[in-house]
Amino acid sequence: MNILDTKKSRTYDAIVIGSGASGGWAAKELCDKGLKTLVLERGRDVKHIKDYPTASKGPWEFEFRETVPLEKRVNYKNSRWLRESTMHFQLKDDEQPFIQEKPFRWFRGYHVGGKSLLWARQTQRWSDYDFEGPLRDGFAVNWPIRYKDIEPWYAHVETFAGIAGNYDDIDVLPNSVMMKGFGMSCIEEHFKQKIKENYGDTRHLIQARCAHLSDPQPIHAEQGRAKCQHQRMCSRGCIYGGYFSSNASTIPWAMKTGNMTLRPDSVVHSIIYDDTKGKAVGVRVVDAHSKEMIEFYSKIVFVNASTFNSNAILLNSKSERFPNGLGNDNGLLGKFMSWHNYRGKANARYEGYTDKMTDGRNPSNAYIPRFRNIHKQETDFLRGYAIGISGGRGTNSDTSMIGDELRDNILNPKLNDSWHIASWMMGECVPVEENHVRLHTELKDKYDIPQLIVSCEWQENDVKMTKDYVEQSIEMFEKAGFTDITARDTEALPGSDIHEMGGARMGHDPKTSILNKFNQVHDCKNVFVTDGACMTSTGTQNPTLTFMALTARAASYAVEELKKQNLT
Repeated sequence: MNILDTKKSRTYDAIVIGSGASGGWAAKELCDKGLKTLVLERGRDVKHIKDYPTASKGPWEFEFRETVPLEKRVNYKNSRWLRESTMHFQLKDDEQPFIQEKPFRWFRGYHVGGKSLLWARQTQRWSDYDFEGPLRDGFAVNWPIRYKDIEPWYAHVETFAGIAGNYDDIDVLPNSVMMKGFGMSCIEEHFKQKIKENYGDTRHLIQARCAHLSDPQPIHAEQGRAKCQHQRMCSRGCIYGGYFSSNASTIPWAMKTGNMTLRPDSVVHSIIYDDTKGKAVGVRVVDAHSKEMIEFYSKIVFVNASTFNSNAILLNSKSERFPNGLGNDNGLLGKFMSWHNYRGKANARYEGYTDKMTDGRNPSNAYIPRFRNIHKQETDFLRGYAIGISGGRGTNSDTSMIGDELRDNILNPKLNDSWHIASWMMGECVPVEENHVRLHTELKDKYDIPQLIVSCEWQENDVKMTKDYVEQSIEMFEKAGFTDITARDTEALPGSDIHEMGGARMGHDPKTSILNKFNQVHDCKNVFVTDGACMTSTGTQNPTLTFMALTARAASYAVEELKKQNLT
């Protein structure tokens, strides 16, 4: 270590673990309020625009039209979607091995910006039907907050991030602060009208709200962001900043304050707890290159490493006071893991509207908010599901011949005779204690950190819910006049659609939860967990907007508590 490197030089007001959607928001809020903040990211640095090497490239600009040749796949055997256009964001197999006690797909984004560069950008608010679910339906524990507690923070995040959509006035899906929506295709509008005719006000089809700039406001220009260009190459990184990411928005904003220090290639080992002071005093980090252990110090710590890793860090943060992990007096840390149920898929065709075609590309999709078990229990499963909808009319080329005719067909594709529509479910998985993660007692990764054991599986409730989605999808498609209808349970593995939540859940009672209503660890008040690990239940909505709102709320509270000297 450099002799000029002292404990003082490694001391900050706040440390944020992770630079993804919630970590970026923690950094922005803390820096805006004047705290000298260190942001730790285990992956490499990614600078906005500069480090998007494939942004806006056409398929002809890749040697094999984005297909990755075998010799380049050697270190990515576990990658489900491997394309040359996004390889710069892929995780190598040896980076973080984990033990699947039960089959599970765990997708990660280890680079500055995390999964905010890769997310689906869907931003639906929760309502009290979601926050009151556990108390009403008798699972998990009572959420310590309600919609009124988080509503102003939803608005705060939405205004800064930029959300496109419509004011739909639906009680299960409160309105957001929005700019104009992108519109729907004629087949989606057709389905919307048929749902209204057949189901009245009990079901709705709307445009999904998304974190894309359709009408940039001065706050977005101040961030250096521009209107979405409808390229639909978002997972490569957007040089326009048209969609919200930490890299385009919160991280550079925090950097401009002069209060943020960003340290990539910093694999967090654990949080340092001082038994004599009775609080956390910093974070241990393994340098990804030198493998050197370094300690950083701060008054408060925000844990935003993504759900599984946040649990792993807390479990590995052992001390005399917390021999089983930081804040884990009740033994519940890492338990009641949950995610979303995307097992159900459906497709159909429609013979009409042959005189119409879509104009441009829509960065979002249509959406049917949850309609099951809202006002009363009406099915043999708890909670419900939302449905994503996407319709279009593509082109095809007859490739059954060779030579000049084949070339001409490929260069001049013909419009399909009919429109197609696809749907997918987003079901709420009810948390159960058996679904958990824990640390292996012997196996470690290349950073000498215990490997994570993932023990999660579907429950009977998920199977019943999927069955209902299949039945309802067929019914709605038939009533809308669609043909060639298929609907099925794909039986995809848990985790297939990324939304892990829980393990360090919020609650009123320290005996049954890890965090309080402000995301503080009950028994270590200067540590806040505000990513997916904090979630008591999952709802049916895409969760990132809620993570960001909870983070902004907790950061504001933490600063006020610091001023009152309640955390020192």
